[in-house]
Amino acid sequence: MRNPPPERVASALEPARAQLLRAARADAEAALALADREADDLLRRGDEEAETILAEARRAGEAEGADAARASLARARRTARERGLHERGAAYDELRARTVRRLRELMAGTGNGNPAGITMARRARRLLGPDAEVAEPPGGGLIARAEGRCVDYSPEALADRALARFGAEAETLWAP
Repeated sequence: MRNPPPERVASALEPARAQLLRAARADAEAALALADREADDLLRRGDEEAETILAEARRAGEAEGADAARASLARARRTARERGLHERGAAYDELRARTVRRLRELMAGTGNGNPAGITMARRARRLLGPDAEVAEPPGGGLIARAEGRCVDYSPEALADRALARFGAEAETLWAP
């Protein structure tokens, strides 16, 4: 048997070749369509994930911003409160210092017949007894002692007691 000429073989195989070519094209088109669908699906999921990440980032940024704002507000309030307390303390210290200065002026020489000194000595002896030892401290006023007890009528002690009686109302003296 002799081999048929190649043109004849080619012509006989043409329908099979055409069929294989159509099948290959169909498979390629199906593969391309599937790849397009998968790419579209992947892009869609990527877009959705990007939107989710962006939304979470926005929420996190807003939360961090809110936290930062709250922290900043708390710091500002704390600073204002500290300044207010400092100013009140300074005003109280100034009031006390003026009170002590004025008491020193009024009590100068309490031991030399000053009426304030005489009154304070009588009061101290009434509180502690007639044997109370009364002395004039260097800053003025007087201090009396008897049997382990002490009465302090120094300008500082009197100013502290007077201001303590004012309590919170003392602030009304310098409040607007």
